[in-house]
Amino acid sequence: MREDLIAPCGMDCALCSGYLALKYRVKEKGLKVPYCMGCRPRGKQCAFLKKRCALLADEKVVFCYECSEFPCENLKRIDKRYQTLYRMSLVDNLNFINKNGLAQFIAHQRTKWQCPDCSEVVCCHNGLCFNCNLEELKHKKKMYRWDEKKQTQKNP
Repeated sequence: MREDLIAPCGMDCALCSGYLALKYRVKEKGLKVPYCMGCRPRGKQCAFLKKRCALLADEKVVFCYECSEFPCENLKRIDKRYQTLYRMSLVDNLNFINKNGLAQFIAHQRTKWQCPDCSEVVCCHNGLCFNCNLEELKHKKKMYRWDEKKQTQKNP
């Protein structure tokens, strides 16, 4: 986990299926998952909000919490989807970063999303570790959904 993998919207790109697919080179292992190096490293600032936010587009804020309209309606909409489907709140992430700083946020994320089997991270989009759950991932019908029967994440 790295500071440049924390998007302005509060998404930790290190937990994203696209980033993990790239990190573990899953296409070479028979999985069709799009690769992504993260919002900031690829110069997109935030894949979710940049096109809808002049402050992000013009790089006038580093994180959305710096905006006087935080949380804006666009962020609230994405946050609701992530809370419902992926057990993550982008608004909570941003509040944590604002209060405690990036270093503590990354340490918290590392603990919260740690795979209990290999100590790598689990994917926020499906709760699976791309390091040790690759076979399960290959046979998963809904790649971007958590399996309620199996709960990998320590603190949902």
